[in-house]
Amino acid sequence: MDAGWTVRAVRRTVNNSGAISDVPVEWVTANLADVDSLRRAMAGCDVVFHAAAAYPQDFHHIEREVALARSEMDNVLQAARTAHVSRLLYTSSVTTIGLPPAGRIADERDVYRSGMVHSAYFEAKFAMERLALRESRNPDTIILLPTAVFGPGDIKPTTGVVIREAARGRIRAYFDATINAVDVRDVAKAHVAAVERGQRAERYILGGTNLSVQRLLEEVCSLASVPPPQLKISRTMLAWFVKIADHLPLVRLPENFRTFQTWQPVSSQKAQTELGLAPTDLSITLRDTIEWFRQRTRNPKETQAMGRPTT
Repeated sequence: MDAGWTVRAVRRTVNNSGAISDVPVEWVTANLADVDSLRRAMAGCDVVFHAAAAYPQDFHHIEREVALARSEMDNVLQAARTAHVSRLLYTSSVTTIGLPPAGRIADERDVYRSGMVHSAYFEAKFAMERLALRESRNPDTIILLPTAVFGPGDIKPTTGVVIREAARGRIRAYFDATINAVDVRDVAKAHVAAVERGQRAERYILGGTNLSVQRLLEEVCSLASVPPPQLKISRTMLAWFVKIADHLPLVRLPENFRTFQTWQPVSSQKAQTELGLAPTDLSITLRDTIEWFRQRTRNPKETQAMGRPTT
């Protein structure tokens, strides 16, 4: 909207407008399982941003989850062809980046190998990305790979729950892992830039800052004026915890957490060079995230517990 585009937004449920209820988009209702609804939604559109792909969490039924994810992606691609969409921007996941050779950090040249981890999420993301790339000529398809996304507007919340809980002083331990954190506003700008500047069938990592989990939590706690976590959990102990939890019928750990051993630093240099990605300073992202959660907290006690960000 800021770029002057006429924007149509798809939702599955009428009256559900997520974090953009104040933005004057044209709302339509569709579902990834219904190709006819997708055709109607895309009719007359030059560009489609597909940021609603499957997010499976059931590692007990990987084949079923991958088949469903592929079916939904196929529906999107079929609808885009029928609607004569010129360009499709598919928001995939940094989990489709594989391990790099020794001597450099991971980038777009590195591709996840199917079966590398026992995860429905990883396998589904990889399968959808491969399908989108194979059909990338009609429409022209570009793959965008956000890292750990933080910032205002995380209404569910998703990755932002880590920031929210750390700012409330509720995270008492950390483990040895490195992530890449990016501002959601940078991710959005990169999507728009990719329409004009992105190259067909290319993958772009949309990243920001590489840092340890410990440093991330310490920065959040400093901004929120709460004590940082002091207990360090070894990777071996955490791996055993995940293994035990996987065998408990009533315990379901998030897939990204289950696969913490795949977390790694990545380079977003390609997106910076070709899309003009300019990562926001992490402290600004974290401060704005904390403030957004604080303003949304209705319970005065929780608001007080969360603290106020310092400058």
